[in-house]
Amino acid sequence: MTEYGRGPGSEPWHPEDPLYGDVGWRGQQGYSDPQSPYEGHPQQPHPSQYGDWSQVPQPGYDGQHPQHYDPLGGHPQAPYGGHEAQQPGSYDPQYPSHQGGPEHQGYPQQPVDPYGQAGWDGTGAHPQVPYPDPLDPYGQQQSAASGQAQPDAYGEAAEGYPPPQPPNRRGEGSDGDADPGAGSGSDEQDHAAWSSAEEETGKDGTDDGAGQQTAKADDPAGRRGRSERRARGGRSGGRSNGGRNNGGRKRRNGMACLVVAVVLGGGAAGVVWYGYHFYQNRFAPAPDFEGNGIAETVTVEIPEGAGGYDIGRALKKAGVVKSVDAFVAAQSRNPKGKQIQAGAYLLNKRMSAASAVELMLDPRSQSNVLVKPGERNAQVYEDIDKRLGLAAGTTKKVATEEYKNLGLPSWANTNPDIMDPLEGFLFPGTYPAAKGMKPEAVLRKMVEQAEKAYNRYDLAAKAGDFDLSSPLELVTVASLVQAEGKTHDDFRMMAEVVYNRLKPTNTETNRKLQFDSTFNYLKGESNIHISEKEINSNTNPYNTYTHAGLPPGPIGNPGEDALKAALNPTHDGWIYFVATDGVNKTEFAKTYSEFLKLKDKFDASSGN
Repeated sequence: MTEYGRGPGSEPWHPEDPLYGDVGWRGQQGYSDPQSPYEGHPQQPHPSQYGDWSQVPQPGYDGQHPQHYDPLGGHPQAPYGGHEAQQPGSYDPQYPSHQGGPEHQGYPQQPVDPYGQAGWDGTGAHPQVPYPDPLDPYGQQQSAASGQAQPDAYGEAAEGYPPPQPPNRRGEGSDGDADPGAGSGSDEQDHAAWSSAEEETGKDGTDDGAGQQTAKADDPAGRRGRSERRARGGRSGGRSNGGRNNGGRKRRNGMACLVVAVVLGGGAAGVVWYGYHFYQNRFAPAPDFEGNGIAETVTVEIPEGAGGYDIGRALKKAGVVKSVDAFVAAQSRNPKGKQIQAGAYLLNKRMSAASAVELMLDPRSQSNVLVKPGERNAQVYEDIDKRLGLAAGTTKKVATEEYKNLGLPSWANTNPDIMDPLEGFLFPGTYPAAKGMKPEAVLRKMVEQAEKAYNRYDLAAKAGDFDLSSPLELVTVASLVQAEGKTHDDFRMMAEVVYNRLKPTNTETNRKLQFDSTFNYLKGESNIHISEKEINSNTNPYNTYTHAGLPPGPIGNPGEDALKAALNPTHDGWIYFVATDGVNKTEFAKTYSEFLKLKDKFDASSGN
């Protein structure tokens, strides 16, 4: 196969051939490039069994004249009117890379004419040679010289192919003008197979008929280039851009239908889903388990201030009830449902909502530690040990060793004589305490609640209003009020008693509180019958009979009422008080003589 075709004759080379294109035109545009047509590499001479027709000199030429190209058609023309087209051997000898030059520069000489005819048949015309001339690959000039009629493959028939064009002139029309419709588009646009059936019949617009008339006027011989036929709607034997656009529109229409179907289907599914849930929420009963549950138990912690939905979510998360709505409905149906308190509950899994409500109202299900107002820490530690299943003394040891890591405020434990650093900071309330929990976790929650309450009442700012040196002393006063008072009404008068006895001007008791509660705290007892000898012999700082002022720290955990009373005492001049019945009734006096009368009343009631 040669550079220009697959064989002799005028059979045109189909455009889909991979070697069709710029390959055959490299280096031949005007022969202005001194390089070889093989991109700088000289072609090696090969002997030919048919002779080297490229080396045969032509009569009447001296090899001095270069080829010329027709600026319109792109065919090589002879420099003089009546002469035949020159062979490649007639190139200018200044190009030594061509084998036909007079200087061969060392290349072996090829045999000129192995058949003895030297390229002529005696008639002055070229015979038909087995291989085409490189400059005339389709045999046009040779056939013209020999007078033989050759079929016109480029314009006679409607389906003819245009003659080959140089690379810089491809895409132009036959009249030499650039075709505005035939750009350097995609392969689909350049290929003849993309012509439209509409263009074939002329139904796609007025350009079809007008284009044909224009082509006939410009090309009397009826020859039109492929690019001109493509731009002007000529028949190319395939589908056109219009056909392709129709297919694209069909695909877009199909995609639009699919999108609409998906949207409608999704909308229908959404309506069904919404309708189902609307019915379930409004009319259908909430999902629920049956019975009292299974043997597996779980501890559920209900935080302070939790409502019905909060409790239901906690129970559902733990696997106790099946749905929140079922629990809320069961709680609303139970007359005591609103009495469920914060704390820890030991419940069975997979219980019906009604069974869960009943069990949470039963104290036996609760796994909590209750800190009562005024309760001492010693009792709280024992309760925690029991709830957590720990050995006696475990929580007290943790409190003694870890109190600094439990969240105490900075003003706590400022007195070195304090017996228990956490006293007064285990705020009264109910706290979860189930097996598996750590004692420090329970204590930390109690301290957290105490700090919140003390910050809420702003003890740090109000301590100075009562001539107290720190918030800790204000908590100590509240603990004394809680320990000595019996009722809410007693608390405010009891707070006034404390503040009056602490005054430097107090000449009745000389700033001594003389409270049995402080001595009982020291002893770890709750005894109201204490002898004077025992009291006067004990010099511990918590013994307020022998030591003036407040004890080193709180003697219990005051509640909200005691805190409020300590911040809002009465101003009636009370300085004495006596629990006349020894249990619930407390009476107050402003003078010592009044006090003695109250004391006689107490002795009579107690049998002393």
